[in-house]
Amino acid sequence: MNSNYTLISIGNFDLSLKHLLIIGILSLSFSITFLIRSQPAEWGWELNEFDPFFNYRATEYIVNNGIDAYFQWNDELSWYPNGRNVSETSQVSLHLTAAITYWMFGNGENLYDFTIIFPAVFGSLTSIVIFALVRVIGGTTAGLFSALLFSFSIPMLTRGSIGWFKSEPLGLFFGLLATYLLLSGLNSKNYKIAISKLIPGGFFLILGFSAWGGNQFFIIPIAIFFLILPFLRKDHRFLLWAIPIFSLSAIVTSLGFERVTSNFLIGIGSFALIIPAIFLVLCIIIQNKSPEKNKTRNGLLLLTSFIIVASIFLIVNASEEFIELPSYRYLNAINPFMTTNNALVDSVSEHATTTIQHSFLFHSVFMIFAGFGIWALLKNSKSSFIQNDMKSFALIFGITGAYIASAFLRLEVFASISVIILAALGISILLKSFFSNESQVKNLKNSIIRISFGIGLIALLIMPLTSSPLSVFQVGDNPFTILNGGTKYGISSNDWNDSLEWIKNNTPEDAVIASWWDYGYWIQTKADRATLADNSTLHTIIIENIAKIFLSSPDDGWKLLQEMEADYFVIFIAAQRLNLDGNEDQPLFVLQGGGDESKKQWFMRIAGEPLNRHLQSDGMSGTDHFWNNTLIGQMIPYNLIGYVNFQTNEQSLSYQHGFTPIYDKDIKFHEDGNGPLRLVYHSPSFDASKGEAVIGVFVYEVNKDYVPLT
Repeated sequence: MNSNYTLISIGNFDLSLKHLLIIGILSLSFSITFLIRSQPAEWGWELNEFDPFFNYRATEYIVNNGIDAYFQWNDELSWYPNGRNVSETSQVSLHLTAAITYWMFGNGENLYDFTIIFPAVFGSLTSIVIFALVRVIGGTTAGLFSALLFSFSIPMLTRGSIGWFKSEPLGLFFGLLATYLLLSGLNSKNYKIAISKLIPGGFFLILGFSAWGGNQFFIIPIAIFFLILPFLRKDHRFLLWAIPIFSLSAIVTSLGFERVTSNFLIGIGSFALIIPAIFLVLCIIIQNKSPEKNKTRNGLLLLTSFIIVASIFLIVNASEEFIELPSYRYLNAINPFMTTNNALVDSVSEHATTTIQHSFLFHSVFMIFAGFGIWALLKNSKSSFIQNDMKSFALIFGITGAYIASAFLRLEVFASISVIILAALGISILLKSFFSNESQVKNLKNSIIRISFGIGLIALLIMPLTSSPLSVFQVGDNPFTILNGGTKYGISSNDWNDSLEWIKNNTPEDAVIASWWDYGYWIQTKADRATLADNSTLHTIIIENIAKIFLSSPDDGWKLLQEMEADYFVIFIAAQRLNLDGNEDQPLFVLQGGGDESKKQWFMRIAGEPLNRHLQSDGMSGTDHFWNNTLIGQMIPYNLIGYVNFQTNEQSLSYQHGFTPIYDKDIKFHEDGNGPLRLVYHSPSFDASKGEAVIGVFVYEVNKDYVPLT
């Protein structure tokens, strides 16, 4: 059947079978993307991780108080007693977009439920945007494959499922949309249409920055692309105004966002966008004034001069800081070989360095097709239907995306986008080469080879759905963080929700809660109480002080809590009760499940405490000093009774390497006691039955009447 057969005509547009096929595949891609990202719903219905709770609260503030009030808001529940200027320190466009879309499409739905679905919807819409982007680069077939590959991308899934009301889903949507508008505008033959795409392209680029700071990655391939455009295209008159329009749109838009103004406009980001645009204009002027044989040479000389001057400026700026440098995280993304002694940065799991094993697990067979895509793009005869500037952009994006992703696991989303674009182009080129070469088709005795090729291709593409050790279904099938505390236990529990509800209903409204910063957003949002620290990590000195409180003696820790005006102290312990017969009267437990007991080595590094004072040689088990002389050792409601080697069933009263510490229950600070703290609440799973996990939240009241011995 002719795929161009017209079904219906609407004005100058003819709806054909080909269009129905495109719509069908994009609908399938959207549906698959949304369904896979909805898997965690089987565990419950919550926001996931930590940051989404603040983002929900900020969105709620806009919905209840309006946009003007939001830009004046100093959040008094955050970083007591300092508060937090929200519009200066958070993802403004995320909150604005969520609030506006809620006003438009919420239809009275609960806002909390709306924000749970929000990331999955925009993650699914991104599959449509990446189709449009890759279609501009390499045609419709490549675009359709990119949408399908996006649906099964593990990095995209891990940072875009329901409940993940964080920066990445919306930020990537805006960033890819901006890139599409830029390339589509540059490809347009109609100047009015080009302008109508380039101006929104710069606008959405900045919205992406405001949604997620990591979106500054998009500046890198765009800047490099601008530098080489004068050598790739002949329509210099068009480029002379098109590139400045896009850049100016981005600069003007950045003025509307305080955080973007400080991090981008007066920082290295605008430098990386403006300088290539200036170079492009100067290069075109020089080339136009040069003899034909010297155009390329003179342009390259100018490029070399720009690179040298820019390099010298950056070296000098590193010490003088004429323009503001990004934080360590962003500098580390540019230079993955940088090292830091900042234990707080290192303690965040998503800041872990990407390994080759991670890359293979995340991208699997997609990497094969991406490699073929690179080869085919470089081999002109195989990809002549793709314009040179689009080939160059695909290669630049692919290489820079893989490079940036080598810094942090969180940035693997950029490697994923790179692999998707190159793999889609590779598959498209492969199909065109295999099925469109008439001489090759005539040489085939029958269709067996072509059918086998198609089956093999499909088998490779569905491997990420079913392959071990990691598939998209395995990755997505996990409980929300608040339902298991982020522990290693794959269970759903109400311990945290019950505890936060207890705090909300049983503590004074002006109470100040101390806890490790991980739980700050939960306490602020669900318990409606002020905290000393939270997940924004704005004031690292306060986090260091909390770490010192944990490791101080009980008396010194109490004094520090008094100085910080804390009324309650919350800790979280993950344990598992052993499934042993005959120990009903003395239940035994193993710790190290992923709560504060598993973070103590980070407390020590952040507080500047020597590890060997608090930890045994395995780097995890606590010493007698830790258990007897530190506040956290006394707050953990368990007592070390011995060690067991589960391989040999040997037992020991003292530490031996390879042995596991065994604990029984032991509350040191009772509710009716006169110690520095009083345990006023513990979550239900503290009374776990044999073999069950403990997702233990413990709320201690700071005893204001306590008299230290020293």
